[in-house]
Amino acid sequence: MKKGLVLEGGAMRGMFTAGVMDVMLEKGITFDGAIGVSAGAAFGVNYKSGQIGRVIRYNTRFCNDKRYCGLWSLLKSGDIYNTEFCYRVVPTQYDPFDFDSYGKNPMEFHLVCTDVETGKPVYHPYGGRQDHGFDWIRASASMPLVSHMVEIDGQKMLDGGISDPIPLKYFETLGYERNVLILTQPREYRKKKSSALPLIKLMYRKYPHLVEAMAKRHEVYNATMDYIDEQEATGKILVLRPETPLPVSRVEKDPNKLRIAYEIGRKAAASKLNEIQQFLSC
Repeated sequence: MKKGLVLEGGAMRGMFTAGVMDVMLEKGITFDGAIGVSAGAAFGVNYKSGQIGRVIRYNTRFCNDKRYCGLWSLLKSGDIYNTEFCYRVVPTQYDPFDFDSYGKNPMEFHLVCTDVETGKPVYHPYGGRQDHGFDWIRASASMPLVSHMVEIDGQKMLDGGISDPIPLKYFETLGYERNVLILTQPREYRKKKSSALPLIKLMYRKYPHLVEAMAKRHEVYNATMDYIDEQEATGKILVLRPETPLPVSRVEKDPNKLRIAYEIGRKAAASKLNEIQQFLSC
């Protein structure tokens, strides 16, 4: 029976995810595979590379740096998270990502992007350094309206959360039957229709299938959450989520708030540690 880890996105709400992952890594909890969407992909790769503390470390260091993220980056580069600094400088110079350990770990790591031509999810088993560097990670985390599309081998992509925000069903098709989910919203949260839809229709008018996917994004998310609630009730999956909304914005500039969200994640994992271990031992 394959054991899987499923990681929701949510930009800097992912500090909760980082806290959960670090506790599980410290306790030696392993999975056969993981799948991440958006920030879940960007942060989740550190589980496979075994780099405890890396996510909270570089985000608190650079969150208030205009080279990293924010309006200055958006106006200068067209990406709210600066491509050059976030995906090239930081992981190679300031806080290196351990591609060697990533490659040696037999755990699979999959990520989700959205094809802008079709509006459909793109599921990709990320191979590491030789697999277009960090471009697949960047594509999965490229939020619409505030990020450029990422093109890989002629395929244009944006944030995976548009088309499959929590890819539990997909992972089940790959044979993962015992799945731990890390979500970044509380249980009662349901997504509302985007108020930015008029701007989306204008900006992406050349991509009608993408516009359609974004118009239905809230319906897809809410249906996914209903399925997760059903599966959780039967004991088929184990879900870790914050009890209340996290005190961070999507592009949080306050390192103290990031640390608070991270510690909430650590506490959530610690409180369910025995449950996680028992669930995965079945």
